[in-house]
Amino acid sequence: MTDASFRLSIFFTILLVMLVLESCFPARKSKLTKPVRWLGNFSLLILSSIVARLLIPIGVAGIALYASTEGIGLFNIINLPTWLSITFSVLLLDLMIYWQHRIFHLVPMLWRFHKVHHADSHIDASTGLRFHPVEIALSIILKALAVLILGVPATAVIIFEVALNGFALFNHANIRLPRWLELPLRTILITQVLHRIPHSQVVNETNSNYGFSVSWWDRMFGSYKSQAQKSDEDLDIGLKEWPAKNSNASLLMLLIMPFKK
Repeated sequence: MTDASFRLSIFFTILLVMLVLESCFPARKSKLTKPVRWLGNFSLLILSSIVARLLIPIGVAGIALYASTEGIGLFNIINLPTWLSITFSVLLLDLMIYWQHRIFHLVPMLWRFHKVHHADSHIDASTGLRFHPVEIALSIILKALAVLILGVPATAVIIFEVALNGFALFNHANIRLPRWLELPLRTILITQVLHRIPHSQVVNETNSNYGFSVSWWDRMFGSYKSQAQKSDEDLDIGLKEWPAKNSNASLLMLLIMPFKK
């Protein structure tokens, strides 16, 4: 099994599991139908994937292999055990994604593109795949630079990308874990309840819980929010300026949204 087929098989397995759980145990009800939202969200995923492939044909793992061959980057210079280099690399990449996410919220020009993700009037697994191609392009460039500078092993890149996609599907899923499980789990991971808070229409809630996988970066850097003003059931999802309309969920609108006032 190739690297690409391995990652795709894990991705589709997690996606299928989340979609089945959402269908059987939905936490919230969408104002728009699934076909309307999913057509726009999954179309954006396909387009963004094409952009990423065109931008870096060999992928970030390919860049990691190149850096290893040429002895480029921190972990290709210092002599650490392989397992330690992989562990540090995954942690540092996750920390980078935390700060990237936070900066995309704070810098107005970057927020224009990231708001496409937050403008979804409902939140489910497909929301975790809904990112503007420009944001995806910027993200992959930053990731590639980090891999070169740090000398991240290709194995660490694969582990990180699989985990990143898996957690994005998991914490955006329209499910609600039992309280006895969710409370202890949130001490380590960003759960669905925690991640719905930054999808709230309340600004100081939108700007919180930036972690994509673990919750400790938010706790460490003061962006952790354990509870929204409203209950998880009553939370107003999305952005006020982009109400739940079929026209706002189309692929065309998602693409031009950053350029509209």
